[in-house]
Amino acid sequence: MPLVRIDVNLGRSPEQLRALSQGIHDAILAEYGIPVRDYFHVLTEHPHGQIFAQDAGLGFERTPDVVMIQIFTQGGRGRESKQSLFAAIAGKLAALGVGGEDVFIGYVENTAEDWSFGFGRAQYVTGELAVPKK
Repeated sequence: MPLVRIDVNLGRSPEQLRALSQGIHDAILAEYGIPVRDYFHVLTEHPHGQIFAQDAGLGFERTPDVVMIQIFTQGGRGRESKQSLFAAIAGKLAALGVGGEDVFIGYVENTAEDWSFGFGRAQYVTGELAVPKK
């Protein structure tokens, strides 16, 4: 059950924004095998000049089309699984015209007890939801 936050600069149409979100979700579905309805995305548009994303010294330039992605999910997946997910996301976004240099992903892990899906209960802890398999 990843929670995905997506930050972009202003300028994309609602259809393009929806396609970005759906592309990221499709990559997560394919790589992690989560249920289709585990779809929790927050997409935020920012005026130009509010996203700063350099290359961390890798020697390339980003464009104003940068897509900053934060994935919050339960821990336990291995390095190869994460790298496969990153590649799948980049591939889905490339199909939408987003260059690889403009795909930035931060991945944050936590535990089942760190989630509440409503009503102030931790449903993985109470047993209302089964803890997902890794």
